Amino acid sequence: MNTTRNKRWNGHLDSLPRDFLKEVQTKMEAYGDKVQFSLVSGGGHPSYQVTNTLGKKMAFDRNHHLLNADEADFAGANATGMLTIDQIKAAIAGVGLNSGSTAKSVRVTRASPGTKRTSAAKANELFAVERYEYFKNNRQTLPPTISEHSDEITALMQNGKSAADAFNEVVAKYYS
Repeated sequence: MNTTRNKRWNGHLDSLPRDFLKEVQTKMEAYGDKVQFSLVSGGGHPSYQVTNTLGKKMAFDRNHHLLNADEADFAGANATGMLTIDQIKAAIAGVGLNSGSTAKSVRVTRASPGTKRTSAAKANELFAVERYEYFKNNRQTLPPTISEHSDEITALMQNGKSAADAFNEVVAKYYS
């Protein structure tokens, strides 16, 4: 007997198609600036919950329709951490993502009230997260003094290189 199994979302933000993330961005622009993805929803795409600045939440299914979600779907280990609209835009652009990072690993910082962060600062934070994830996953194969070149690695990433390519270029330049 042949059966077809649905492929479930693996929890990696970079595994979501850009078109899906663009729809998420559209919902965020309309309803709120933060999003959280459910890790328990079935199917190839997750359901998600958009939260506005007043803390009001709207849930959407994987087809971007309103969802009357169970609170447990977006609580604790059942959901990703909160992501900002800038992080979703970066994911759509392919910035700050690598195959080993999950949406939960994206660090969301909380600025003090009244503090405004520029988009350049937010982008640099994404580069730092990606750079650290790559370092953490590959530290056994990297030279022990590679951290001395973190500014150069970040500059390469700002010019469009992935973390892996930036690290490889610096290793080839200084350690070969």
